[in-house]
Amino acid sequence: MKTKNIVFMGSVLVLLTGLIIVYKVFDPAASGYFPKCPFLVLTGLKCPGCGSQRAIHHLLNFDLPGAARQNALLVASIPYLVLGTVFNTISPLRGRALRWRNALYGKKAIYIVLFIIIAFWVFRNLLAF
Repeated sequence: MKTKNIVFMGSVLVLLTGLIIVYKVFDPAASGYFPKCPFLVLTGLKCPGCGSQRAIHHLLNFDLPGAARQNALLVASIPYLVLGTVFNTISPLRGRALRWRNALYGKKAIYIVLFIIIAFWVFRNLLAF
């Protein structure tokens, strides 16, 4: 591994560790240090990502129901994201693993994920009224 890659990976690890500590210790709902959603501020409507910071805080403190109340889509997407990360770390993919990766992360899957995000966006705002 090149020195440049080691430094980059070390920097990413330090940054992620710092963010995890900050999000575990400080509650975004009670702290003024975390940014507000510009879409929510401008329109009064929740975007698909609204509540993600609070959900991450709850997840890091092992409060799954609290995280789901803040942003159910984020919580539900964690297994999908983890599986995608696993597929990206296995090199090269062959056989069944390659077929599963293509089915779950191919072009059709992108459209399905987009539809789910838009549906979540619409329904979370309709249910709020």
